[in-house]
Amino acid sequence: MRIAVTVLAVAALASVPLWLRDPYLLNALITTGIFVIGAMSLNLLLGFTGQLSLGHIAFFGIGAYVSALTSLGFDIGLPGDFRLVHAPWPPIAGFVLAILIAGLCGYFVGLLSFRVRGAYFVIVTISFAEVVRLVALNWVELTQGPLALTNIPSIALPLPGFGELTLRTKMHNYYLVLVVALIAYLLIARLVHSHFGRAMRGLMENETLAVSVGIDVTRTLTIAAVISAAIAGAAGSLYAHYIRIIDPEVFAFINTVTMVIMVISGGKGSLAGPVIGGLIFGLLPVALRPVMAPEAQWIAYGGVLIAILFVLPRGIVPSLALRLGRRRSRGGALAPVALSETAAKEPA
Repeated sequence: MRIAVTVLAVAALASVPLWLRDPYLLNALITTGIFVIGAMSLNLLLGFTGQLSLGHIAFFGIGAYVSALTSLGFDIGLPGDFRLVHAPWPPIAGFVLAILIAGLCGYFVGLLSFRVRGAYFVIVTISFAEVVRLVALNWVELTQGPLALTNIPSIALPLPGFGELTLRTKMHNYYLVLVVALIAYLLIARLVHSHFGRAMRGLMENETLAVSVGIDVTRTLTIAAVISAAIAGAAGSLYAHYIRIIDPEVFAFINTVTMVIMVISGGKGSLAGPVIGGLIFGLLPVALRPVMAPEAQWIAYGGVLIAILFVLPRGIVPSLALRLGRRRSRGGALAPVALSETAAKEPA
């Protein structure tokens, strides 16, 4: 049943560019899809290990800058009158490097910060994001600072025997984001249902018991942080090559808050939760913009979030799944009673 629903959902999403001709709405879907990928990566930490990272946007921004600089090239001075020169590489190489370097940063942050828990971990992640933002803002020779990196090339896919396909149109980018989101979803699903995924859940539910059965806490959480950061880096790379301009505002705290809202509203710890929450809160501003003033939009945005969490406190997906399960169990319990009453009324 779940597989059928997933296939139908993917088919429905794949059909959108065929009937949606409004470029504004298609652009909104692309940017929403990119942030959904970021929300899925955050859910791996928040939903399956219980670790709240409020600096998750750092890995998104690192992926964006690494991919942009790899495809644009740079020439910077080093101490001792040395210079580091990098010639432009194909954007697809930047995409791969964004994943690798974001994952490497996730490894170092996880290795250091998972030795502490709770509020200390949150502070470490926020501090890391702010440090990276300040580096992007002040290292003008490399990042252009507030002037931004511009003219970032679009991703081009090599086609053996046919050259390459440059993904310039919105339709091309929509399908690229959809494919990367699907790969990220399947990767997280495979990970969560593996032995490693059970170890993550064990740490979230009862860390003391998990340690007593031989689970290495720091190793498990660090690996989860690496995978989460790598997926966020991939989302950042897609963002850079689609928007084609990147400045330090990509590290803004509101972007992390947006991802957290997507995860919490959709249902943390569920695979489909960040997707549902992401689509709702990614497209809600687009729906409100023509009918409300900017101030009223934020009020409505917050009101919808409060209403969802009040009516569905576990998030949309887990709460609806729980209610559906209760209805099925009630139906199963009532069926034997109805059969016994029918049998009692029949003549001997």
